[in-house]
Amino acid sequence: MSKAQAAFTPLNVAVLTVSDTRTVDTDTSGDLLRDRLRAAGHELADRDLVKDDIYVLRARVSAWIADAGIQVVLVTGGTGFSGRDSTPEALLPLFDKQVDGFGELFRQLSYEEIGTSTVQSRALAGLANGTLVFCLPGSTNACATGWDRILEQQLDSRHRPCNFVGLVTGTRP
Repeated sequence: MSKAQAAFTPLNVAVLTVSDTRTVDTDTSGDLLRDRLRAAGHELADRDLVKDDIYVLRARVSAWIADAGIQVVLVTGGTGFSGRDSTPEALLPLFDKQVDGFGELFRQLSYEEIGTSTVQSRALAGLANGTLVFCLPGSTNACATGWDRILEQQLDSRHRPCNFVGLVTGTRP
């Protein structure tokens, strides 16, 4: 069955921006992820913006992974090395399984765009309570790279040879 013939499965996706400086009005990265996921046919289940605080971030994402109606969480921000960047420290303890290849592939693709500066990205992903969590840098360009070159395909049930949709819909054996 070709991609054109296969059925698309829309997912319920939450978007979280982690930032000490952005507001809802200036959150271009969150806007980009919202717009891209909707354009791909997915539903925006929720959206929030929190300060870069380990416990606030962990609490927000924990609530979403406990919500059976949310299948994917996209996090933007807090993946660098500054003193306040704490997304990996906040979310790694929540993961049942880490998706190592996501961070590796993101940095490979990012290298094509920003060179060796990509080593300062701690992009990561994992599966927590049946919910996929993807953590991207706060840069709008980085979010575009992550969505356009990885997530759009991996969150599309028609993508072959494999994708993540079955993991969050319960259709993968």
